[in-house]
Amino acid sequence: MLTKEIYNSASHQWFMFGRDPEKPERIIDTNQFMITTKAHALLMDPGGIELFSAMLANVVKQVPVEQITHLFASHQDPDIISSLGLWDRALDNATLHAPWLWEGFLRHFGMNTIKFHGIPDEGYTLNLDGVSIQFIPAHYLHASGNFHVYDPRAKILMSGDVGAALEPPGMPLEVENFDEHVKLMTLFHQRWMPSNTAKNDWVERVSKLNIDKMCPQHGRIFTGDNVKRFLDWFHKLEVGTAIKAVDH
Repeated sequence: MLTKEIYNSASHQWFMFGRDPEKPERIIDTNQFMITTKAHALLMDPGGIELFSAMLANVVKQVPVEQITHLFASHQDPDIISSLGLWDRALDNATLHAPWLWEGFLRHFGMNTIKFHGIPDEGYTLNLDGVSIQFIPAHYLHASGNFHVYDPRAKILMSGDVGAALEPPGMPLEVENFDEHVKLMTLFHQRWMPSNTAKNDWVERVSKLNIDKMCPQHGRIFTGDNVKRFLDWFHKLEVGTAIKAVDH
């Protein structure tokens, strides 16, 4: 599994984990992210159960396991959080931050040791050794209770399924040619994002943030001007259109 440091400062670091060549066939490739500070680590959308051993092996190369005191699940999908039951056995003192709406679903993955902190619909801010990490509402994109993670100091938005692209192995880590990348994103967003109202609300909210990197759960990272290009493209895109494919 690839480990990539995508931000480093005196206060904290960001790491990306993914592009695992040994993952089982027909398993969707996912990007996992972690923020580390002096005493804490926040592991975000830590992945499916089948990735747990690879994730744990790579995470502990960066921080001791006891430093992982916080986890985040953007929503309830198994590709991002079905490893919860195994993390529950590995971590002695951790809290899962996730949408309050999905607590009853997430507990099916196993959560006896990890504490649950439901994120209210409006979101909130988590303080990690003086670093403020914001949980930003992204409801219906694509889950009815859904959040993204924004770090104003690093200027990074972890955007979950927004900006995702399903690609073959060996693709670059960052978007290089935006117009070409659109071809890999369009159908995914039209199918998985059900509400134009929710989409436009999210675009309006996120457009007010200062973002250098937008990091989706699948595919490549958007950097620099490609962040604004994505927001403009997504705002214009008509989503929730799969119903048109149904044969009545």
